[in-house]
Amino acid sequence: MLLKDKTAIVTGAGQGIGKEIALKLAREGADIALCDIDEESLKKTAAEIADLGRKSYAYKCNVSDFASVDETVNKILDNAGKVDILINNAGLTRDSLMMRMKEEDWDLVISVNLKGVFNFTKSVCRPMLKQRSGKIVNIASIIGLVGNAGQANYAASKAGVIALTKTAAREMASRGINVNAVAPGFIQTRMTDVLSEDVKQQMLKAIPLGHFGKPGDVANVVLFLSSDLSSYVTGQVVIVDGGMVMA
Repeated sequence: MLLKDKTAIVTGAGQGIGKEIALKLAREGADIALCDIDEESLKKTAAEIADLGRKSYAYKCNVSDFASVDETVNKILDNAGKVDILINNAGLTRDSLMMRMKEEDWDLVISVNLKGVFNFTKSVCRPMLKQRSGKIVNIASIIGLVGNAGQANYAASKAGVIALTKTAAREMASRGINVNAVAPGFIQTRMTDVLSEDVKQQMLKAIPLGHFGKPGDVANVVLFLSSDLSSYVTGQVVIVDGGMVMA
């Protein structure tokens, strides 16, 4: 197993991509600390991980609140003893054209999607620096690379995640910590299920591989970046989009 006896934190782990990542890492031998705002979905994911024979810790946590994050990380360290891997996945959307976008919707998306990554990274970096090892993987988006009409807040947050990833990678590399980002394209989740069929078909035409991605496609890349297979990879953005964006 690639992650035998490792301990991983996965934020936004209650459903969708976060849940799939948590299960993927657990299948490869990691114990998982699950963080989400939704307690019910957390319990379900924790039970599935326990069924795989791995330890699971569930924490209700508001990623945008540093005090809540720091308290959660300290609890994880008390219970698990260490943190080897951090997956910053928690995120949300509040789409609207800029001229109509409410200030509170801008603030909320930036606070969860970008500040949440900062909060967890800041909280885990000290124990990782002390142990001179660690893997941090931030879930960005191709929207952070190319922008998208009606998603100024989301695009800005994910572009910020990419820049934060590169900066953190430079700051922590000398202590053996790898920091990378994954930029998914159109992945079939509850977040994308609300889109109209017309929008889905327009997006499908822009995907050279001819089909939408699944959460497992993202989880596979996250697994690679969380394992020793990627020991010489840091500060990178791995695009998982079926060819929509070819940098």
